[in-house]
Amino acid sequence: MSECCSQPGSSKDKKKSHPRKKACPVNQHEYFLVPIKTILHHLAESWNAELNDQAYYFCNDPECDVVYFAEDGSSIEKSQLRTPVYAKDKKHAYICYCFGVRLADAIKNPEIKNFVIQQTKSANCSCETSNPSGRCCLKDFP
Repeated sequence: MSECCSQPGSSKDKKKSHPRKKACPVNQHEYFLVPIKTILHHLAESWNAELNDQAYYFCNDPECDVVYFAEDGSSIEKSQLRTPVYAKDKKHAYICYCFGVRLADAIKNPEIKNFVIQQTKSANCSCETSNPSGRCCLKDFP
């Protein structure tokens, strides 16, 4: 890897251990960790973000405006993102961000799911950065 893409302090022995789940500061339900790089790919102005060296979590509650929250209780809301989040807005957001598939598309054409499955098996997806949850979309398909 070239020097420009290497991450300082990214060795395994320096990695901090964070709880896999944490409660959202708004709805108090527990949610899973999400990589900072996922958040950076979805913020409307990532260059202005003040993300600290701490764990962040993805809140998928459709009734909650918080999308990401940190260990210190700070949060990032839907209005701060550049795209709608499927868990929060199933009608307008992508169900699959890697390949630009909306729920209506998947309902009309079931072969789309097969395409996404095949691409996932071939490692042609980028769920960790493309999907706001940082996870694979296949569980969301009808």
